[in-house]
Amino acid sequence: MSGGFDPLTTGLLVVVALLAGTVDAIGGGGGLITLPALTIAGLPLDIALATNKGQSVWGSGAATLAFWRAGRVDTKQARFTFPLALVGAAIGATALMSVPKEVLRPIVMVLLLAAAALLLVKKPDREDNGPSKPAIAAVLALLLGAYDGFFGPGTGTFLIVGFVTLCNRSLVSATADAKVVNFASNLASLAMFARAGSVVWAIALPMAAGQLVGGVIGTRLALRGGARFVRLAVIVITCALVVRLAVQIVTT
Repeated sequence: MSGGFDPLTTGLLVVVALLAGTVDAIGGGGGLITLPALTIAGLPLDIALATNKGQSVWGSGAATLAFWRAGRVDTKQARFTFPLALVGAAIGATALMSVPKEVLRPIVMVLLLAAAALLLVKKPDREDNGPSKPAIAAVLALLLGAYDGFFGPGTGTFLIVGFVTLCNRSLVSATADAKVVNFASNLASLAMFARAGSVVWAIALPMAAGQLVGGVIGTRLALRGGARFVRLAVIVITCALVVRLAVQIVTT
C-alpha cells in the first residue's frame, strides 16, 4: 500500500495518535491504541506494525526531549542504555518473521500481570532515586529493546516497572529513563522497517504530528502528577494491555 487514506480517516488517526502519545508518555502502552486503529483502518498487520513505528517514534522522541529538559533523565545512564536499546531493537526487528507472535502473547500476559503485582506490592511512591544499578539497566535496555523490535506491546510499561523495582528509580524518573530506551528501540525498528519499504509514510507522518503533541502533554501530566499519578496510570494501562492480548488470543 503506497498511498494514504481519505482525509476523514487520516484525521481520526491523527487524533488517535495524539491520545496514544499522551498515554505512552505517562505509562507506556500507546501501541495498544494505535496498532488496532491502523489495522481497523485497513492496513495488513505487517504493514501496520511498520507504520506504527513510523509514527510512534515521534511521540517517544518528544517525551524523551521534554523529560530531558525537565532534568529527569539520567544522562549518564542514557549513554549506554540508548545504544544498547538500538542494538536490541535491530536484532528483534530482524527476527520478527522467524517466530510466530502468537506464541508470545500468553507469556506477555503473565509478565504484564506480574509487573502490575510488583508495582502494587512495592508501592514505589518515593520522589528520590536510590543507588544506581547500571548493569541491570543495561540488561533491561538490551532485552526490552529486542522485545520492542520483535513484538512491542507493554515495552514502556515493562521498562518503567523494571527501572523502579530493579534499579531503585522513582516512578517519574523511571518513566523518563524508559522513554530514552523506548525512543531508541522505536528508532532502530523504524530504520529496519523503512529499509524494507514497509512504512506507509502518507499515514505515518500525519499521525506523527499527533504523537508529538501527545508526547509533550503526557510528559507534563506525569511531571505534575508525580509518582502516585504515574503509578495509577501504569496499572490501568497494564490491565488494558492484558485485556487486549486476551482478546487477540481468543479471536485468532
